[in-house]
Amino acid sequence: MKLYSMPSSGNSYKVRLLLALLGRQVEMADVEYQSAALDEAKVSGALPFGKAPVLQLDDGRLLPESNAILCYLGEGTGFVPADPFARAQMLSWMFWEQNQHEGTVAVRAALLCYPHRKAQATPERLADLLAAGHANLAVMEQRLATQDWLAGDAPTLADICLYGYTHTAGSRGGFEMERFPGINRWIARIAALPGHVGLHD
Repeated sequence: MKLYSMPSSGNSYKVRLLLALLGRQVEMADVEYQSAALDEAKVSGALPFGKAPVLQLDDGRLLPESNAILCYLGEGTGFVPADPFARAQMLSWMFWEQNQHEGTVAVRAALLCYPHRKAQATPERLADLLAAGHANLAVMEQRLATQDWLAGDAPTLADICLYGYTHTAGSRGGFEMERFPGINRWIARIAALPGHVGLHD
């Protein structure tokens, strides 16, 4: 298989993290923002939705969207609960991550970290994203203050999914992570999983 991955993106990182935790090797094609490789991948049709990550299967089929890739790779592994409710709970967190969490936590980090988005980083927008992101992190904190994992009693795809942007929310997005001790303990638990790799590994 081949993974079209944007090295600086949390969405691409969570796929790389799951692959590492599973001990699976794939060919890697880096397609960073504003790179020739990204332009070439778009022209070639390798990115059906115009963005990374995309997993190219051995038979050539292309699977876009990070959480869909997680579900594909996680099938039949311990990262997908056997219990139907826990599995649905896992999916609910994954849907929420793309619908709510990413649009605040990840977007604020992108505005602060990518030079080509600097013009969009107005004080008003940054303030709005900070407040909304803190509210979303508080949703996670409510769960993680009393539970080790987001769904069930073991790490699932939901944890990998939300770890992608949450673990750098302070360093890249300027969020006040000291507010969230439950999240910080959870981040440490994921970092301690066998096979864990960092964003830049």
